[in-house]
Amino acid sequence: MIIVMKPNSTAAEIGAVIASVQKMGASPHPIYGEERTVVAVVGETRRISPQAFMKMPGVERLTTISAPFKLASRESHPDDTVFQVGGYRIGGPEIIIMAGPCSVESRSQLLETAHAVKEAGAHILRGGAFKPRSSPYSFQGLGLKGLEILAEARETYNMPIITEVMTPDAVAMIAEYADILQIGARNMQNFGLLHAVGRIQRPVLLKRGMMNSMEELLMSAEYILSGGNYQVMLCERGIRTFEKYTRNTFDLNAVPILKQLSHLPVIADPSHATGRWDAVTPMARAAIAAGADGVIVEVHPRPEEALSDGPQSLKPERFAELVRQVKRIAQAMDRTVPEPIE
Repeated sequence: MIIVMKPNSTAAEIGAVIASVQKMGASPHPIYGEERTVVAVVGETRRISPQAFMKMPGVERLTTISAPFKLASRESHPDDTVFQVGGYRIGGPEIIIMAGPCSVESRSQLLETAHAVKEAGAHILRGGAFKPRSSPYSFQGLGLKGLEILAEARETYNMPIITEVMTPDAVAMIAEYADILQIGARNMQNFGLLHAVGRIQRPVLLKRGMMNSMEELLMSAEYILSGGNYQVMLCERGIRTFEKYTRNTFDLNAVPILKQLSHLPVIADPSHATGRWDAVTPMARAAIAAGADGVIVEVHPRPEEALSDGPQSLKPERFAELVRQVKRIAQAMDRTVPEPIE
């Protein structure tokens, strides 16, 4: 249910509606727009009396939300969600590029990569400190040491950082270092983790599971939103099909459909979607043309030596070419790629 307030409703009138929703046992989520405020009502709504709310000052009308993902739906939030990370606006007309190695392997490797991607035009530095791997014998990341190296790179190159969080009890620690928390594909339905990141005010990149539908992705986002954290990005990173020539199949359909269904920013991950470096740039171009709000790309100075995901990692010079091509596509779509903040 959505309670639509009148354009001239006061803070006191909105507060009274919120208090009444809570008194009736449901959860109110006020959404403040430029012209008016709406209050999305989720949870136990059987005790909600539409007639009672229509009599309250400042209330214009009540509508129902047909989608199961109430807070992530455009029905509750018609305008695009836009928020800032390190001076960059995510979800607006600008295209944001996140880049860096799959794993933080050493201080020298990360600082070298950070310098290269910043020079090429990246805005946000990615790097895994804790790595969920299919094999228990594969490199699992440097852990806390990796977070410290990422923090050093942020200070050195003035780049916000994004890194993965795998368990609920690690959220607070990683949030001390990271500007954006990444929920990986394997954890998309780790509901304890979703609850944990929903309780903090830190932007979240939520990756679609390799065998999950778009609706399941949006329902996972709903867990985070319902906890009070509205800074959520959806990430399409490929799904598993019968095709063997790529690591996954990049579901390009998901980009425009998610943008239609939801107000949340959509980020494309062509690296994991394809698993091969020569397909990353073409798929990045396609994602921006389809309406993505940004891309997250794996870059390594020596992919043949990478401890994880070497085959899909771009060398710095290839990444620089990706940025140049993304800028041209963005211009054709009446969007821009901002210059990195010095």
